[in-house]
Amino acid sequence: MNEKIVRFLDMQQPATPCLVVDVDVIRQNYGALAENLPQAEIHYAVKANPAPQILSALVALGSHFDAASYAEVELCLAAGASPAQLSYGNTVKKQSDIAKASKQGIDLFCFDSKPELTKLAEAAPGARVMCRIMMDSGDAQWPLSQKFGCAPGMAIDLLTTAKDMGLHPYGISFHVGSQQINPQQWIAAIEQTASLFAAAADSGIPLKTINLGGGFPANYRDDVPDLARYGDVIMTAMAAQFGNSLPRIIIEPGRGISGDAGVIQSEVVLISRRNDDDEKRWVYLDVGKFGGLPETADELIQYRIRTPHDGGETGPVIIAGPTCDDLDILYKDAAYALPLALQTGDKIEFLSAGAYTSTYASIGFNGFPPLDEYYI
Repeated sequence: MNEKIVRFLDMQQPATPCLVVDVDVIRQNYGALAENLPQAEIHYAVKANPAPQILSALVALGSHFDAASYAEVELCLAAGASPAQLSYGNTVKKQSDIAKASKQGIDLFCFDSKPELTKLAEAAPGARVMCRIMMDSGDAQWPLSQKFGCAPGMAIDLLTTAKDMGLHPYGISFHVGSQQINPQQWIAAIEQTASLFAAAADSGIPLKTINLGGGFPANYRDDVPDLARYGDVIMTAMAAQFGNSLPRIIIEPGRGISGDAGVIQSEVVLISRRNDDDEKRWVYLDVGKFGGLPETADELIQYRIRTPHDGGETGPVIIAGPTCDDLDILYKDAAYALPLALQTGDKIEFLSAGAYTSTYASIGFNGFPPLDEYYI
């Protein structure tokens, strides 16, 4: 919560719930990643927050972009990015979207299965393709180890198939989980990838690129290592596996660039107890899981919360959203405590909420509109 956002909220008094993003913080976070991983090419994960103001700022800094859909490709191009700055990283794509992206000049795609290769060969002949492998995402607060990636043992056969289909096998991609709080998770992933590079070379497929994925954290309730620690661990592992012959390195930060840049302001709608002897108060807000905070599912992402009564005596709470859905409970077991002075009508803020919030907000569930957004 920086002074620029505080000043905006105080002066503008926007209706809640709303997301306020400081674009200067976007620039600072991009610069910090570039400084700590200077050998890496930064591909901002557009899905984290695709606001035109963010994309334009990053284009001006020379960023590349990872698109998860053709709509995101269009957003990046509209913001001034060139096709050479884009990769299409989703391994599940409509063939028609592949064709449209290829027509725009996009020629770097990810895949993790033979049927996806078939679509790519037909819709983007000759394109560069990266095979995504499954990777352990232990210690990640938002794991990503189930839906995407092939077993590493399949990778060489798939890369060989890609070559036989007329595609250009270009590299290996993986993801160690979003909000990865343990930099050591990249070590085993890089070792596995180096082994695949060697095996591919033995099969006559010289790979050029390693995509280290995202995972770089924002600042939620738990402390996270300094970004310099991530850079040191990753580049030490890269040097150990590849020596002085480093491949092209891609990273795909989303949360790590836009997360800390944004704040969601919400209004307290009701404070109540379900029984007279309940220790915990229920605090109902005008924002919830369906309004931009779905990453509170299973209480995995735990935001820091700011109130106008911070510093006073606190008590345990259950925090819930405004909808008539039992799923719309943000925190029940995560041991949140809020000031006893908190009242209905107070404004509170969820900090580091610039990523994976506004784009998740539903349109009209229970009649509640999506988040208003302000980029300053």
